[in-house]
This record gives sequence, structure tokens and C-alpha cells, in this order.
Amino acid sequence: FRPVFRGSFSGSPPPVRSIDWSNNSYQNEKGFQNENMYTTISYRFPGESSIEDLGMSEKSKSKSISTSVNWVAFKQQFFSSAFIAPQNVTNANLAFDTAAPGSELLKSFSAQMTVPYTVQTEGYDFAFYFGPNKYSTLKKYDDLHLQKLVPLGGWIIGWVNRWLVIPTFDFLGKYISNYGLIILLLTIFIKIIISPLTYKSYLSTAKMRLLKPEMDKLNEKYPKQEDAMKKQQAMMALYKSAGVNPMGGCIPMLIQFPILIAMFRFFPASIELRGKSFLWADDLSSYDSILHLPFNIPFYGDHVSLFALLMAVSVFISSKINYAQTAGAGPQMAGMKFMMLYLMPLMLLFWFNNYSSGLSYYYLVSNIITIGQTYAFRYIVNEDKLHHRMKENAKKPRKLSKFQQRYEEMMKQREQMARKR
Repeated sequence: FRPVFRGSFSGSPPPVRSIDWSNNSYQNEKGFQNENMYTTISYRFPGESSIEDLGMSEKSKSKSISTSVNWVAFKQQFFSSAFIAPQNVTNANLAFDTAAPGSELLKSFSAQMTVPYTVQTEGYDFAFYFGPNKYSTLKKYDDLHLQKLVPLGGWIIGWVNRWLVIPTFDFLGKYISNYGLIILLLTIFIKIIISPLTYKSYLSTAKMRLLKPEMDKLNEKYPKQEDAMKKQQAMMALYKSAGVNPMGGCIPMLIQFPILIAMFRFFPASIELRGKSFLWADDLSSYDSILHLPFNIPFYGDHVSLFALLMAVSVFISSKINYAQTAGAGPQMAGMKFMMLYLMPLMLLFWFNNYSSGLSYYYLVSNIITIGQTYAFRYIVNEDKLHHRMKENAKKPRKLSKFQQRYEEMMKQREQMARKR
């Protein structure tokens, strides 16, 4: 690292009022493509709580900023070098060139920044940060918002990481040195939190499955396309009488989705996992390899990650169990068989083979717990008693929910329009 400062910053005016800063970053982690995804130039505008960056590129990228900038950081996956100007620089020209894979280099950074110098200026209090992209460390400089260098995601995903995942991870890290065990406990903790949602999703699916014979009768009663609206109204009446929400199985899964994405963002960016071994993986922040291939498979790589392979198998088993209990809930599920059972696990295998082994391990454990929960719910839920309660509910007068009221009104309007046509 060699910053080059041109001119003097106190006393007589300098001939050139700029700072030239350049840096060649080396490849520090396994997997050029994966590390390159996190390597870029980030910067912050004065007064902003968010930061900007040049994004990822496998070639070159540059940007000219004509407004004030508070700091500029040459960022890699786990470490950053940041130039901080408390009085701000008036503009900046930022650029990087990406090196060829196998050259040991990753990127060549450069930044030219103009200093707001006047004759009356006595000096500047510039500062550098050289260190890890560790959230708790960077949070100490909260007024600079350097913690945004850790890519935790935005909105609700970032909230989940900041207030749930990181505090739990840091707390367990104080007492446990084995990060494989920490990931296991973190997974169990998260699964316990969302278990009520998982149970509701299972219960809703079970109810839909029990209604399948009556739904088949409605399909036989309204076989024609022009009777589609009548069939939909009859279906809604059936759901209402049985006390079933057709979206009940999807909504809990959608609520869990931000947690899954939060894990996807957290593990590859977590410096705590860097260099930490577990079982056959020598670095949980990078991929594990049990077999090196003599050739490269497009989108897959030149190695076999066992954690990614086991994760894909667990997805297949979990999907097969879920498909078996949801296939009877609706005819549309039959068309999703190939995607659920085969395409999704295969896509995840290709995707995660070059990703963090800690992330693959997390999803593996999560799927195993989900499979266990499914069998536990099957034991707990007596479907004969559930079916009896549904029949009893059908005899009671029920108030329509707002969603059902809007849906029925929409169906009536469509039916009226169809009659007019």
C-alpha cells in the first residue's frame, strides 16, 4: 500500500490541491470469483447514513464524483482500507482494474481527491482505517457509518442480521470457540423462534389436503372453462365453511424468507468464520473441497464441496416430504414436481459449490431440523380430529375476513361482466 500525497497541507498554498491514492489488492481467499464479488470501492457522501460503491466487475470500472465525499474505502471481502476526510473532499475520481484469475492479484484501486484548500486553511485532520470488516468494530465509528462496509442487506434483511443474527453470533462466540458448534446452536435458536410459523404452515397444508375430496367434487361439478368463476366462488365458500385460509401455508413461509436471505448475506461476509475449520472444511468462510477435478464445469467449478452436496441432498429429501403432503392439496402442485424435487436441489448445488461452506452447513442443519419438525407435527396433529373440527366449523356461521370479502366482491363483479358479454 502506497498513498501518494502531492503538495503541502499547512503553510503556503500547495501547487496542486489533490490527493492521489492507489493500492494493489491481492487475492487472500479461496475462489477468485467469490472474493471478487465483495471487492470494490465504497464511499460515503456527507450527512448520509448509507454508502455507495462502484459495484462488482470482472474488468474495469470508474466513476467521477463532482460533489463532496466524506470517505473512500478500498474494500475486499474481509478487510478494508479507508481514507477519511472529516472536512470532506470536494470531488473524487475513483477507478479499479480487475486482474486476471491466477495472477495472485485481485484489483488495482485508484482514487484522486481534491482538497478544499484556501490560504486561510491551517491544516487538515485526515485519518485512515486499516482493518477487518467486522461489524462490531466498525460500529464504534458510528458517526462515519463504516459498518455499512459489511454487506448485511437492506431493510428487513439488514434488520434481521443486525438485531438477531449478529448479537446471537457474538454472544455464543464469547463462550464457544468451535464455530461449527456456534452455527449449529444459531440454527436451532432460529428454528425455535420460527417454529410457530412452521407449525401453522403445516396445519394449513394438512387442512387443504383433507379438503381434497370435496375440491375434486367441485372440479367434476364445474368442468367447463366458462364455469371457472362459479367454481372459484364454490371453492371460497368451501374454504370459509371449513375455516381454511388458502394462503395460510404460504404466508408463514414468506415471513421466514427474510431470515433465509439474511443468512445468505451474513455468512460469506462474516470475518469471524475466516480461517475457522470444522470437520473436513478448513475455512468456513470459503468453500470446502473433498475432490479436485482435472477440469472446470461451467457454473459449478473445478472441485466438489461436500457440504454443498449434502445440503442439496437434504433439500431433495425435504422437498420430497413436502411434496408428498402438498400434492394432494391442489392439482397445480403436480406440475411443480420436477422443479421442487429435482431442479431446485440441482440449482442450489451449482450455486453453493463455490460459496461459504459455513452457509451450506447452516442450510444443511436447517433442512435436517425441518425434516424432524415435519415428522413431529405428523405425530402431534391427529388428522381425524382435525377433520372432525373442520366439519364442526362448517356448521357454524362464520364472518368473512376482509380478504374473503374483497375476493367475493371481485368474483361477483367478474360474473356480472361475463353475463353482460
